[in-house]
Amino acid sequence: MDQAPGSPNGPHNHGPDNQGPQGAASTPVCYRHPGRETGVRCTRCERPICPDCMVSASVGFQCPACVRDASGTGHAPGASRPRTIAGGTVVADPRLLTKILIGINLAVFIAGRAEPSLLNHIVLIGEWPPAPWGPTEGVAEGEWYRLFTSMFTHEAIWHIGFNMLSLWWLGGPLEAALGRARYLTLYLVSGLAGSALTYLLEAPTTASLGASGAIFGLFGATAVLMRRLNYDMRPVIALLAINLIFTFSPGFDIAWQAHIGGLAAGLVIGYAMVHAPRERRALVQYGTCALALAVVVGITLLRTAQLS
Repeated sequence: MDQAPGSPNGPHNHGPDNQGPQGAASTPVCYRHPGRETGVRCTRCERPICPDCMVSASVGFQCPACVRDASGTGHAPGASRPRTIAGGTVVADPRLLTKILIGINLAVFIAGRAEPSLLNHIVLIGEWPPAPWGPTEGVAEGEWYRLFTSMFTHEAIWHIGFNMLSLWWLGGPLEAALGRARYLTLYLVSGLAGSALTYLLEAPTTASLGASGAIFGLFGATAVLMRRLNYDMRPVIALLAINLIFTFSPGFDIAWQAHIGGLAAGLVIGYAMVHAPRERRALVQYGTCALALAVVVGITLLRTAQLS
């Protein structure tokens, strides 16, 4: 979430690994073909599977039993549809929400270019002095909605361009891996966490805007997901490091608080999303999101009390 230039200031439950012919624990072997060693696991049930049993999923591979219809499999009725690694439903268009989020950001950007005064009423600001901005107030005066609306505002072409490219690159795979509801929750809570930390630590008369808090939340969740799937993490770590260097480099008008707040929320929520035990998956996942929102509310109340 960059500052506006010119502002005043269960794990899934693990099935038992198959063992070698002598019963010694070694390299896991396919649960359907006990003679074949493999390092790949089904992203749904986590049992080892060999290349002949790998069925491409939205993220990673699943075993035939997990993608088969409920009839004749012995699965519960709720397991009739393939699920993502986080328990979401696999859908035909795994990037639908990402496209919608990009569309909303673009629409708000176009509206802001057409009517610049619109930004004065939706950017994040703690409290607005009487002049020169007129009657507009800030979060401290009760305009809490700014914590949310500022996540969809951008001032410059390069600003929205960079953020939307990052959203497309990170958001698509995450939406496919988590499912729509979990992905949207991650995005919004991460963005709110970035807004809350900016509100707490930034000068109250400094206006901030941008989707960077939510984007950094996607960075954090992506790192957790790649670690969970044993993918090569060097590309995402390198990209995150580059972004953090820009965040703290002098000469860049960037609200580092939004980046760090969003990143922290993304790491915590992402971990809960992909490591929650299946028997109480929704409780752990959405309970973690609720706790993160409670922290956002607590920070907002604390800062409002300070400014009052």
